[in-house]
Amino acid sequence: MSTNRKILLQRLSKGNGTETIFDSLDVSESTHQEYCHRIGLFLSYAQRYGFNQQSYLAFKRYLDGRSDYAVSTKNKYLITAKIFLRELVRRGVLPIDVTQNVKIFKQSKRHRRQGLTDTEVKLLGVKIQALPKTPRNSRLQAMFSLLAYQGLRQIEIVRLDVEDIDLEKETALILGKGEDDKELIYLTPVTARAVRDYIRLHNPKGALFSSMGNRKRDRLSTRTIKREFQSIFTQLGYEKTVHGFRHFYITELLKNMDMRDVRKFSRHRSMEMLIVYDDEVSLKEKTAKVFQVMEQFNMCG
Repeated sequence: MSTNRKILLQRLSKGNGTETIFDSLDVSESTHQEYCHRIGLFLSYAQRYGFNQQSYLAFKRYLDGRSDYAVSTKNKYLITAKIFLRELVRRGVLPIDVTQNVKIFKQSKRHRRQGLTDTEVKLLGVKIQALPKTPRNSRLQAMFSLLAYQGLRQIEIVRLDVEDIDLEKETALILGKGEDDKELIYLTPVTARAVRDYIRLHNPKGALFSSMGNRKRDRLSTRTIKREFQSIFTQLGYEKTVHGFRHFYITELLKNMDMRDVRKFSRHRSMEMLIVYDDEVSLKEKTAKVFQVMEQFNMCG
């Protein structure tokens, strides 16, 4: 590799100019930020071990040896590095695409982390409703309702504006994952009440949910949502993630509705992913029947 390319990678690995590499990509702001955050691991690796035609493959092997990362996390770092390197090729910074013929890690399509159960969600609801009446807790109650009773993704909550909420009709306009237009949803009475109480207390302008720290004008981040709920998860002894709310929502709908209707209410573009959820529900229900069948052969008492 030429001296100029070495200097470029060294400069990027120090955090200067990384953002501009991703600026020409047609991705959302949140995805852009994720790319900028994740690329640091590859750049640090390249700075430490040097950069050559085998660096991307070597980086994959390095990730493979990381026992602290799940396969999905490893793939996120690997894909980010591929996008970054291919953009450098497109700009003429690198002469060849060193990511060719390097595959991502094989990953099961089934969910690695178990979602929240109905019992856990009920206990969370009781816990959150019992919190002192403060502005922060009012925000938490509204977000809990949107997550648990509407199945919203965290990024969808972040994108909500005050004008998206119609409390008279009890509806909301949601900008979904990978969508360019907003979609109408109907709010449950519990959600409408929680959001109404939140708006009455905060009187927000622009973004529905904003930071409560030193940067009060800033839109709430998904990182803050994770932090707020992780604190309560820890108190209750739950080893779950905020995405567990969506898993709960879809799973409960599948127990009572046709899959095509669940797709509409969950705003899931992939029927294949819903089949994974449905298989999990079916497997759990049928397991009990299998146990009953085999019980007749029990020779242990």
